[in-house]
Amino acid sequence: MEVDYIIVGCGLAGISFAEVLIKKNKSFVVINDSSQNSTKIAGGLFNPVVLKRFTEAWQASRQVENMYDFYHDIERRLGCKLFFDENPVVRKFFSTEEQNNWFTASDKSNLSKFLSEKILFKNYDYISSEFGFGKVNHSGYVDTFLLQREYSKFLSQKGFLVSETFDYNNLNIVDTQITYKTFKARKIVFAEGFGIHKNPYFNYLPLDGTKGELLVIKAPKLNIDAIINASVFILPLGNGLFKVGATYNWNDKTDLPTLEGKEELITKLEELISCDFEIVDHLAGIRPTVNDRKPLLGQHPKFSNLFVLNGLGTRGVMLGPDMAQQLYNFIENGIELEREVNINRYVSRLLS
Repeated sequence: MEVDYIIVGCGLAGISFAEVLIKKNKSFVVINDSSQNSTKIAGGLFNPVVLKRFTEAWQASRQVENMYDFYHDIERRLGCKLFFDENPVVRKFFSTEEQNNWFTASDKSNLSKFLSEKILFKNYDYISSEFGFGKVNHSGYVDTFLLQREYSKFLSQKGFLVSETFDYNNLNIVDTQITYKTFKARKIVFAEGFGIHKNPYFNYLPLDGTKGELLVIKAPKLNIDAIINASVFILPLGNGLFKVGATYNWNDKTDLPTLEGKEELITKLEELISCDFEIVDHLAGIRPTVNDRKPLLGQHPKFSNLFVLNGLGTRGVMLGPDMAQQLYNFIENGIELEREVNINRYVSRLLS
């Protein structure tokens, strides 16, 4: 079978690139073994502001602009709702100083469209809010579990998905074409998340990975119409269910839930809400994070038809569509990648 592209991985990165290829009428096949579950268990929040410092996330304006059409197109393609901007992120204030810092930030030209100028004084039952909340415009969440499940079904029905572990020993590379088992392709894009460490071509890249744990709770008395951001986030899922997260562990590289993570989330949640709740589920995964907090895009230094799309990290919902389009433009149209994301910044690691 001959295709334009082979994509390895079907998380946010792989799905984003596949969607770009569909729109550009390129043929492809996705190879995925579901070994990486960060997309399935992700909080899925999109938020253009770093709320610890009240600063704009890197290239957030452009990413937000690209994001809406991207996910709405996927919704129409899959016939399901997975993009939610009806319940925005609201930042709980703990002091007058935080309120003042918010006002100062909202006056900046690059943040005025994202930070509401008015303090939201809303009495949510069982959540104290003496100093109110700050509303973040253009924020919400994507149901990443539903996205991955339904997009995988769509790919499978079209014959575009091969559910197996990629075998690097079966990859043969020539100047103008690569072959993998029964497939021939012009290019291959590796979008494996934390699985990149098993990839002999790109494992030199410094994708560290950060473990994150989440809880799904049932709290029938809790009635909120926004995503509360404090020491943890509380995301309403409907029917009295809420997603609560997240932890950050830079040392544990397993995707197994831990007692320590659970206790950390419970402690922070009990500091935020005063009603009873029941833990319905406890999830864990490894975020594909890079030390410099920028994605990994580009072409292998030695093999011109091997490419990588990885390192989307905690903002994968926003970064995925934009980075996939940028990588496509680089491959097909020769448009240079942004210096901050180009893997050329790490070429010395391969050559040393």
